[in-house]
Amino acid sequence: MSSGTNAAGAGRPRGYAGAMTDYRPPVADLAFVLEHIAGYRDVAALPEFEHADLETVVGILEDAGDFMAGVVAPTNRIGDAEGSQRQPDGSVRTPAPFKDAYRKYVEAGWGAVPFPDEFGGGNFPWSVGLAIQEMLTSSNMAFALCPLLTQGAIDALLAYGSDDQKQRYLPKMISGEWTGTMNLTEPQAGSDVGALTTRAVKRDDGSYAISGQKIFITYGEHDLSEQIVHLVLARTPDAPAGTRGISCFIVPKLLVNEDGSLGERNAVNCLSIEHKLGIHGSPTCVLEYDEATGYLIGEENIGMRIMFVMMNSARLSVGMQGLAVAERAYQESLGYARERIQGKAIGATSDSPIVDHPDVRRMLMTQKAYIAALRGMMYLNAAQMDVAQFHPDEATRARASEVVGLLTPICKSFGTDLGSELTSLALQIYGGMGFIEETGAAQHYRDVRITAIYEGTNGIQAADLVGRKLGVRGGASFLEFIAQMRELDGELAAAGEGFDGIRSSLGTQLDALESATKWMLKNGAADPNAALAGSSPYQRMWGLVVGGWLLAKAALAEAGIAEPGDRLVLARFYAGQLLPQASGLLAAATAGAEDLFALDADALAS
Repeated sequence: MSSGTNAAGAGRPRGYAGAMTDYRPPVADLAFVLEHIAGYRDVAALPEFEHADLETVVGILEDAGDFMAGVVAPTNRIGDAEGSQRQPDGSVRTPAPFKDAYRKYVEAGWGAVPFPDEFGGGNFPWSVGLAIQEMLTSSNMAFALCPLLTQGAIDALLAYGSDDQKQRYLPKMISGEWTGTMNLTEPQAGSDVGALTTRAVKRDDGSYAISGQKIFITYGEHDLSEQIVHLVLARTPDAPAGTRGISCFIVPKLLVNEDGSLGERNAVNCLSIEHKLGIHGSPTCVLEYDEATGYLIGEENIGMRIMFVMMNSARLSVGMQGLAVAERAYQESLGYARERIQGKAIGATSDSPIVDHPDVRRMLMTQKAYIAALRGMMYLNAAQMDVAQFHPDEATRARASEVVGLLTPICKSFGTDLGSELTSLALQIYGGMGFIEETGAAQHYRDVRITAIYEGTNGIQAADLVGRKLGVRGGASFLEFIAQMRELDGELAAAGEGFDGIRSSLGTQLDALESATKWMLKNGAADPNAALAGSSPYQRMWGLVVGGWLLAKAALAEAGIAEPGDRLVLARFYAGQLLPQASGLLAAATAGAEDLFALDADALAS
């Protein structure tokens, strides 16, 4: 059976020379989005960030991009082929090039950029840290997971750690010399964290004996750093049932002596690592705690609060992973489409590169437009996180926090859903060669699939969106955001004929989104099942519409600069071919739950 791409022909493509490993960091796009979409200059004007002006940041991103492309990106295919391997003594060996690349990453200080200077960080905004993280993830997602999990542990300690805990652990975690994990999941308690059974029994010296088993622990054991600081959710003997009785503990791989040096091995062991669909270079561990020594973070029974500190920034980072892997896959599929000769395009006199065929061009434009929309969304969210934390005005902080609450589940779900869809399109452009591992297209497809599952499945994000976030101020928070998006209509009307289609489409889809929102507000409280039944299509509507709004903003911004680029074309393509899906989801978002439960489990099996 022929497996060519949209034209007759089969077999290995002419001129094919193996996997494409070149990665081009999109620094110009990052700089544009930070300035014109995220409002970065307002972030840089905050007192904490006077040293972090946009020009300085662009220079940092250029250097970071060079590092990621030159040091980390070449490890991606090797890491996938070799994978991480558990050794007989319970240690884990990561792929051969990872250790040297990680040492260089630590020496360069890239992981420290967005953290406080009092612990050795660069004290830059999180919006800058996310941009570095995007380029790291595009270079090698499996490798990037180690700093990402460390980030979550750092955030939790910054928010709830004691002064002693901060001084003992944070400097080396921020530098990357020590890494961190989040230990949430157990065999019997997946997304239902309240069902965990790991026990924490207080000792006379104030420490706790931690006993239990945790699964799906990313970088729970590895050879990139000597020390691993596990943050473990556990339950004390007299704790209340469910999530109210969860506490969070520091359980280091190696105990830390009073002088800060590393001591004896703690009683935490890696029983196995998972054999996964993708991210083979990242060891996903089953960890056993056998009366391991742990130290309480904050107070007993506030573990869920601490967990959400870890999870909230991680959820944005996971949405960014979908964007980052899609970017790498797009670059490679575009390169292939420009080189692969097959069939004659309309009007051509000789065989043409497949980039000249309309359907291949449609797939490339779909990738490019969605990636641009996602990038705007991610950095708007990150900048609002910076404002919510550091702005001197309380009302401004409060509104920014609401926007973060709204955007985070959308970024996580839309980013990771599109990560899978866009890497699939990239693979499709390769035709039959995309199904062959040596091109590298299949790896991106395999690697990114986990992102819609971990850090809260996308269904959980949708339930959070309608169950918790929509009800903020009786729905006013969401309706105000819709009104804010509508404010762009005047600018689009004044911008001229080239923007008419964008204006019309965006207005129609905002109407659909507002209708769905009002339906959710009216029916959700009386019939939660009805709201939950439509929550995923409703969440998708938000992603589509916010993406269209941001691309329209980008096109307007670019129209006012000296050297306009392709953003107007992307905004028109998105408005005409992608954004209309939003109103198509209105019926599903508002259908209620009756048909979902019309068949019982036995009937579903027939």
